[in-house]
Amino acid sequence: MASIGLKLDAGYLKPAAPQTEILQYQQSITAAHDQLFSGAGLGADFRGWLNPDVLAPKSLLTEIQTTARELQERSDALVVIGIGGSYLGARAVIEALARDDGKPVYFAGHNISADFHSRLMRQLAGKRVAVNVISKSGTTTEPAIAFRIFQELVEKNAGAAEAAKLIVATTDAHKGALLKLATDRGYKRFVVPDDVGGRYSVLSPVGLLPIAYGGVDISALVSGAATCAEACASTDLQKNPAYFYAAARNTLYDKGYNVEVLSHFEPRLHYVAEWWKQLYGESEGKDHKALFPASIDLTADLHSMGQYMQQGRRFLTETFVIVEEGEPELVVPETQENLDGLNYLAGRSLSEVNHEAYRATALAHWEGGVPNSTVLLKRLDARHLGALLYFFERACAVSGYLRRLNPFDQPGVEAYKNHMFALLGKPGFEEKTAEIRRKVESSGVESSIIFG
Repeated sequence: MASIGLKLDAGYLKPAAPQTEILQYQQSITAAHDQLFSGAGLGADFRGWLNPDVLAPKSLLTEIQTTARELQERSDALVVIGIGGSYLGARAVIEALARDDGKPVYFAGHNISADFHSRLMRQLAGKRVAVNVISKSGTTTEPAIAFRIFQELVEKNAGAAEAAKLIVATTDAHKGALLKLATDRGYKRFVVPDDVGGRYSVLSPVGLLPIAYGGVDISALVSGAATCAEACASTDLQKNPAYFYAAARNTLYDKGYNVEVLSHFEPRLHYVAEWWKQLYGESEGKDHKALFPASIDLTADLHSMGQYMQQGRRFLTETFVIVEEGEPELVVPETQENLDGLNYLAGRSLSEVNHEAYRATALAHWEGGVPNSTVLLKRLDARHLGALLYFFERACAVSGYLRRLNPFDQPGVEAYKNHMFALLGKPGFEEKTAEIRRKVESSGVESSIIFG
């Protein structure tokens, strides 16, 4: 994928996963690819993300950019209300790429913390606030609660008529509580595609409107993803790094490596790692199978998790995401006293020092028994980040099929919701309320010995 500035360095996967063993997945990879593109695989109704140009055509990009500019003119800040895939993709891109002089984007509805939402409301005091509420149904508990709070805030500050111009709903095209409310109130609407699940939705209106408000070039983002999609056309493991990555992580899983750690050396990639964790955790965490996705922020976590990475239990594999060039030219100053002994670094750029820290870490972890590979981005900009997001999406779908899983559903997520609805007394859950309360009171945390 050199033409789009994305490469995979797999040198430190051996001896745990030598290339000869990874290539033994070729037949399975080809079958998984065929399942994905023929629609014969599980979850075939949720493949709308496969072609980024179709998911986000130029006409849609223009409409999103126009709406984002109108919101920017009318507001000082945007609050994005959503949970899971409805906010993580947008946050990943905005945190990585948004300009310092752009208008801020805040996120709510991904928790039910009174403190969090109260603090956010205080931060927004005196500001003209716009809201993008993202929910296919409009009834998901966390974002629905947050939307009530911020809808009230916008209407109180701006009045009902102006609020209708400040609130945008991204929701189902045909049904749902949010669609009805948006229609009744006259909110601008964008569609959550029926054939795209939340964690694959960053390149749809779900992610693109907040990203555009944040000042990121969404055309370049989608273009990078589309170019990556073209580069992933081959099923040959020696020509398709996304498929090689999928085969490599499954080769390691077959050998007892149960945890994959995504590591990076740029703080602004923190939420890219959070998005990646949802993508792989929700796609593959079924039937008691698959690698557990974790992440660490380096070099900070080398002084906390570094000890475990180096000498803890050896069930870890690691994937680095590294930016090769384009970083600011900030150099280490020289001091006359040299009390810290760092004059040997004087005049060298922080980017160079950071890159050598990565190379040292990758070697040390490999020597410590952690097989690792590296995804190398030429630059961290919209085009290359779009390619990276698609790289991981395509690899994830194929990896799920290699494990004979449906990489597009999330049946386990419903368990906590049903228990919560029963405990809160949601209409329709009355029969379950007494049962669930009895279980809580007779087992688990609430029946443990409590001190104090």
